[in-house]
Amino acid sequence: MATDSESAGKSKGRAGRRDEADIDERNELETIPTMVPREGDGYRLPRAGSVGQGLGRIGELGSALTEDDLRRVNTSKGFIQLLENKSVDIEEVRRTLLYEQELRQLQVELVRLQRWVQNKGERIAILVEGRDAAGKGGTIRRFTEHLNPRAMRVVALPKPSDEERGQWYFQRYIRQLPNKGEIVFFDRSWYNRAVVEPVMGFCNKKEHQRFLQQVPEFEHMLYEDGVTIIKFWFSISKEEQAKRFEARRQNPLKQWKLSPVDAKAQELWDSYTGYKEEMFSKTHTTFSPWIIVKANDKQAARLESLRHVLNVLPYNGKDEAPIRLAPDPNVITRFHRKMVELDL
Repeated sequence: MATDSESAGKSKGRAGRRDEADIDERNELETIPTMVPREGDGYRLPRAGSVGQGLGRIGELGSALTEDDLRRVNTSKGFIQLLENKSVDIEEVRRTLLYEQELRQLQVELVRLQRWVQNKGERIAILVEGRDAAGKGGTIRRFTEHLNPRAMRVVALPKPSDEERGQWYFQRYIRQLPNKGEIVFFDRSWYNRAVVEPVMGFCNKKEHQRFLQQVPEFEHMLYEDGVTIIKFWFSISKEEQAKRFEARRQNPLKQWKLSPVDAKAQELWDSYTGYKEEMFSKTHTTFSPWIIVKANDKQAARLESLRHVLNVLPYNGKDEAPIRLAPDPNVITRFHRKMVELDL
């Protein structure tokens, strides 16, 4: 008959084996990171005594991640083994991790910005324009992912109805302007009449010219009434656009994005360019300037667009942001009239 000490020893042994089994099981499963590293490209050093103090950047340029990198990423053994496979691009993984952590920090700042907009009763209209497949919708999704939907809207109007075609052109857009304490994102806006409509023959020359004459006055009235307008143009190369169209054709989850207008985008590239340049020359103003986003790199375009909005609006707590808010001038530029070529 086993003594008490022997029974205790067996129980302890079984418990130890269960603990080891639990550890092995956890190693085989991916664990979700519980914190975003505070240091890295665009981050300030952590304050004394904070979690993660003294950790370096995620990976140096090269072909391997350090033990410190893996500890910070906090992933499973299976993921580590995947990274060690020669077919995995370690540098691309590192770049994606840095993108995700910077995006999260910028989205935290956007939540603070929205709270300021609500408290101050500000009205913010963000216009996202650009060529087809330039990444407009994806950027808007990164803007809005964690915002309060009660104080934010995304406007993507369909083609005008018969009744709307008989109205003043701006009328249906006026209904969508931000209310007090609200941010509105326009996924294409009244600037459809500046480029898409004349290129596709949806408006005549007289309507197009009237629009270009009226839009600076229209935006100046909004500016005088306290509406902040931020106008983005997402610029991509012809080759990049063709590549993205092909990716949409091959992806059954993205085929809905293709439209008859998209089908003619490559064929009418030069026509788009001509109308776009005329739009810039006649609608770029000091109170409502055009902000050009170089969007061949989707991740960079998204991050720097978020930074620009955070940088231009004086929300509370901005000075304490733990991440760089000034946009990269190699990605974000303000249009100037000496610009000769875009989308190249």
